[in-house]
Amino acid sequence: MTIASSYPLLNAIWTMLVFFGFVIWLWMLFAVLVDVFRRHDASGWVKAGWTVLIIVLPFLGVLIYLIAHGRDMAERRAQDVQTSQAQFDQHIRTVAGGGGGAASEISQAKELLDSGAITQAEFEEIKRHALAARSGDRVPAATA
Repeated sequence: MTIASSYPLLNAIWTMLVFFGFVIWLWMLFAVLVDVFRRHDASGWVKAGWTVLIIVLPFLGVLIYLIAHGRDMAERRAQDVQTSQAQFDQHIRTVAGGGGGAASEISQAKELLDSGAITQAEFEEIKRHALAARSGDRVPAATA
């Protein structure tokens, strides 16, 4: 049991703290580099400058970037999340058929028919097209 006596508990705790600190440092380094290259408002020279600073003086470069652009990083990240969520929601609506589905199209066509804007034949064509699009069937060309 000489292993336990040669490496005391406080040394093990210190090793874990150093290891997790290193992991957190790498995470921050990569987050800053990703943010530098995601920026649309910075030129290539600005991105190159930040990258060189972060490589040459990593601790100082990351801390300067976080102080100078920390709020911008959070806003860009929030905007990316909102954009991604909106795209996901739109995809779900499209797949689920909500909002602009066949029932909505037929309802709008019925209102147009009742107001006299379209004829009964046009209403039937819109209805047939909406139902076929919903089921994924091909809609044959209308015969005159």
